[in-house]
Amino acid sequence: MTPHLTPLTDPTVGPDARRLVWLASDADGNPVGSAFMRLADRDGQRHLAELSLQVHPAERRHGVGTQLLDAAVTAAKDDGRRSLVAPADDASPADLFLAARGFRRVLNMTYARLPLADADVPALERTVLAAHPGYRLISWEGTVPDHLAATFTASRRAMDDMPMDDTDYGKVEWTVDRVRAAAAAVERRGELLDTVAAVDTSDGSVVAFTELVVPGDGKGDGQHYGTGVLPEHRGHGLARWMKAESILRARGRHPDLSGLLTDTADSNTHMRAVNDGLGYAPTHRTYQYQLDLQRGH
Repeated sequence: MTPHLTPLTDPTVGPDARRLVWLASDADGNPVGSAFMRLADRDGQRHLAELSLQVHPAERRHGVGTQLLDAAVTAAKDDGRRSLVAPADDASPADLFLAARGFRRVLNMTYARLPLADADVPALERTVLAAHPGYRLISWEGTVPDHLAATFTASRRAMDDMPMDDTDYGKVEWTVDRVRAAAAAVERRGELLDTVAAVDTSDGSVVAFTELVVPGDGKGDGQHYGTGVLPEHRGHGLARWMKAESILRARGRHPDLSGLLTDTADSNTHMRAVNDGLGYAPTHRTYQYQLDLQRGH
């Protein structure tokens, strides 16, 4: 049986991206699979499309995934995209499916979790209190304060050389408006954004940052977002310093929070060492696959 595909309208449209959606159904109209494709619309990433594809376990190996994938690839090409990327957990059906359909594995990621009940608080406190001459820590909730907005935005170039291996990710261009919009998006979802930053005491500029997003009710697990240190300020232990402070803030401000989650490219050995040293334990691995659309499908 050939499934029927229905394009759907996705109300999630923002200044930086839009999504295309397809629902696969059987002859009786029962949903058997879906595909969501995010089309990046910001400068530096207009070549990129990101795919999330799901097929009901009972419907796998019946052509549902292939039909959804074909629809997404066609739409990505029609939109002028150069690269289509999709995630897959290690040894999952998606891992095998993507590899068999012309995608190549371009990035290995390790996910890790810190159970807050097991955090070594004395060690974290020693890390936070250790002297870092020329720097001091600051923090804020939600949107960056106006007096820090310019240098915080400038500090985001620290992510430009984040290890992405062979992923055709592009380069994200940040503006103050975009930084504020990202914080507003977290707030609209009902979540809490907490930022810890390192400031150069010579001029008061933000030179490093780490971000944590916590569920609005303060329960479950928080998720680390970006952590970056400007190249000219690396080698002073700022990443470990900021993350230790972020963990202590999470414990103190959200006593019902269970843990903190992070994900790091396997090739980012420095950040993995920071996380390991702070007590994060690996939970699983995932891969990023990429289809180079200009080479055909």
